Amino acid sequence: MTRPTLRSALAAEHPLVTPLAHDALSARLIERAGFRAFAIGGSAMLAARYALPDLGIAARGEMANGIRDIAAATSLPFLADGDDGYGDAKSVAYTVETYERLGVGGILIEDQRRDRKQPRAEKARGVVEVAEIAQKLRTAMEARQSTETLIIGRTDAYGALGLDAALARAEGFLALGVDAVFVAGLKAEDEYARVGRELKGALLSAAVFEGVDTPWLTPHTLGEMGYAHVSFPASLMFRIVGTMADTLATLRRHAQGIETMSPAATSAANRRVLDDALDAGRWQRIETQFAKDDR
Repeated sequence: MTRPTLRSALAAEHPLVTPLAHDALSARLIERAGFRAFAIGGSAMLAARYALPDLGIAARGEMANGIRDIAAATSLPFLADGDDGYGDAKSVAYTVETYERLGVGGILIEDQRRDRKQPRAEKARGVVEVAEIAQKLRTAMEARQSTETLIIGRTDAYGALGLDAALARAEGFLALGVDAVFVAGLKAEDEYARVGRELKGALLSAAVFEGVDTPWLTPHTLGEMGYAHVSFPASLMFRIVGTMADTLATLRRHAQGIETMSPAATSAANRRVLDDALDAGRWQRIETQFAKDDR
């Protein structure tokens, strides 16, 4: 499988929009939809694979297992959440080596304290000292085998220390030589604009969440502000979990005789989408071919 680089995807689309894949099927559907790249975040993938919250419970091994399955299902380039590197400097180096072997094209390393980790960045309760995150980012850059692997410095200082401190950390990350920065947890449009203005010229990542008290900014608007990459971390997972919960509640009432559940009007169309994503026709053709050969 030939996988393009994230740099090539960034060059082809401005800003580069990446939904989050939480499993192999979602990654395949992202590719089928025409996106040039995707991301793997801890919150969605850990929820889908292990039913765990992103509170620092799971570590490198659990992430790597999920990434391996997702990477095998698509040829798109992707970036992945590396948390705090899962330990000290040697752990950061091992994380980078592990992720590169799995095909990860961009690795986010964050400054949020693992013992106080929160899944929503604006609620971050603590960040490590500047010297510690600087050491981890330097280690990550030195450990990568290819300069095409982007090291992205993520700061969660906004929630714990405020925007001024977060910007100062992002500027420090850039001074170290990271490929991109992500100031997490922004809550207002003018804050996005300020980050874009004060870090002008850097490769900036932004995240657009739904269902929380943050502005719903379009990729075009963020691109105009100076962001090269826009991620939509919750859009797939929130819709999927709501649909599953509603369907199961209806099915349970159907089983109890409380109400009648009818087949969904879109069932046949959804089956075709699923079969296409699974490349079912190809596997059936292989099966038919071998059946002929056996005769």
